[in-house]
Amino acid sequence: MLEEEPHPGRGDPERLEKLAAELAADHGVEVAAIPMDLSAPDAGPRLAAEVDRRGLTVTGLVNNAGFGMYGPFHEADPARTMEMLALNNVALVGITRAFIDRLRAAGRGVLLNVASTAAYQATPHMAGYGATKAFVLSFTESLWQESAGTGLRVLCLSPGATSTEFFDVVGTDDASGGTTRQTPAEVVRFALATLDRRNPPPSVVSGMRNRLLTMATRFVSRRRVTLMVANISRPRSA
Repeated sequence: MLEEEPHPGRGDPERLEKLAAELAADHGVEVAAIPMDLSAPDAGPRLAAEVDRRGLTVTGLVNNAGFGMYGPFHEADPARTMEMLALNNVALVGITRAFIDRLRAAGRGVLLNVASTAAYQATPHMAGYGATKAFVLSFTESLWQESAGTGLRVLCLSPGATSTEFFDVVGTDDASGGTTRQTPAEVVRFALATLDRRNPPPSVVSGMRNRLLTMATRFVSRRRVTLMVANISRPRSA
C-alpha cells in the first residue's frame, strides 16, 4: 500500500525499503518492496510481471495510491490534473484488472479500493479530485456485485480527512474544510473490521461523523449540497 508523497505514484525506494524493514521486524512477516511509477499507462501489467518474477502469491490488493488538487479547476495545472487522473483512476483500474483473476481464484481474496467522502457529492475547489473518487466508488461497487459467489471480498473504503501527507501534497489545510481528522490506524481498523463481517457491504465511510454527513446529502437537493460544500471548503488561508 503506497502513501501519498511529493511525487505521487512514483514511490521512494529508500522510504519503501525502510517501511518494509519496519513491518517485517514488528510483525514477523516477509515484506517485499517494489518501487514503481504507478502513473505509467502499463503499471498494472508491469507490477504483475514483477510479482510473478519474484514468485510472490497475491491474495489481497489495496489500491491506496493517489493525490488531490485544491483550487478552481480553470486555474489548475493541466499536466498535474492529468497525472492525478492517471494515478487515481487509470492506475487503479489497470492494477485491479491485472490482479483480479488471481484474487478470484484465491477463494478468499480481498480487493480494497480507497475512495473518499468526496465521492458522495460535488466538491467545488476540488472538482477533479472529487470526480476521481466518485469513479472509484462506482467502479468498486460494480465489482462487488460481479464478484458475488467467488469468495472475493470487494470493498470501497471512503475515509474523510485523515492525518496523512495528503494535505502536504495538496498544499493547504483548506482542503479539509476544517473537519476533524482520523488517524490512519483508525481508518485501517475500521476497514479490516468491515472485511471481517459475514457479508461485507460494497462500500463504507470511515468515521461516525463522516457517515452522518454523507447520509445527510441524500435528503437535501444536489444544488443545496453543492453550495454547502463550496462554503465549507472555500479558501481560508491568507
